Amino acid sequence: MRAPGIVHHGTRRRRAAFRRAAWSGAEVLVTVGVVLLLLVVHQLWWTNRQAQHNAERKVQALEREWGTPASGSDSPDASASSGTGVTGGGEADAGKTDAGETGTGGAGRRSSSGAGVNSGQAQPRWSQAYAVLSIPRLSLRVPVAEGVSKPDVLNKGYVGHYKGTQQPGQAGNFALAGHRNTHGEPFRFLPRLRRGDTITVETRAAVYTYTVDRTLAQTSPRDGGVIRPVPRSTVRPSYGYSEPGYYITLTTCTPEYTSRYRMAVWGKLTAMRPR
Repeated sequence: MRAPGIVHHGTRRRRAAFRRAAWSGAEVLVTVGVVLLLLVVHQLWWTNRQAQHNAERKVQALEREWGTPASGSDSPDASASSGTGVTGGGEADAGKTDAGETGTGGAGRRSSSGAGVNSGQAQPRWSQAYAVLSIPRLSLRVPVAEGVSKPDVLNKGYVGHYKGTQQPGQAGNFALAGHRNTHGEPFRFLPRLRRGDTITVETRAAVYTYTVDRTLAQTSPRDGGVIRPVPRSTVRPSYGYSEPGYYITLTTCTPEYTSRYRMAVWGKLTAMRPR
């Protein structure tokens, strides 16, 4: 018969092993929690800071390359005096040019009619930053680069130009994409844009002013209609346009912190002036 209150060595060893296992498990959980916290901080804070700094430096570099930065909105009178013919809603001579033109062909045709839009501007190289997008309502000023590659363009804090869509000032659709969260998140506050807000695109050759016209709050990531030359959603056909024009499209993920859907903001070219 065992004496009461006596603990054998085997029981002690089991208890000690249990305590060590519990302590080790707690250490593992704490370590995993710290690693996950660091990953979140890196993704939500450090990538933003790094990308925003990178984008600001690129904007400054482009401005130095072009000379004195062209700031401020363009007036319709200035646009008219330059011979663009784009003074009201950008639709005055839209029907004179094929909306399906790509590359620099549309610019060449329009230049021959006296507009001078994009004249002499070379086609940008893949991932090359070649323009500056400014949106006063969002206090945004960010580089525009060719292509929508994440590592080469979007993750640098840039806005990317969809290959195959038109360039600034050309007939058709100048379509752009940008991150809404992380990596500079230039389009985080895109839903704040309202009809009548201005969007400015500066290039080496000219400054183009677009005016926000319509918004598609949510659609499928595969809705390619929103970036067609005449933009119209294929998922929600009541959103978009039915006539050729001079359009800009801004796209990003929605809702925040997911990539389940896309949103699009459309605008029309309303002014242009050469540098």
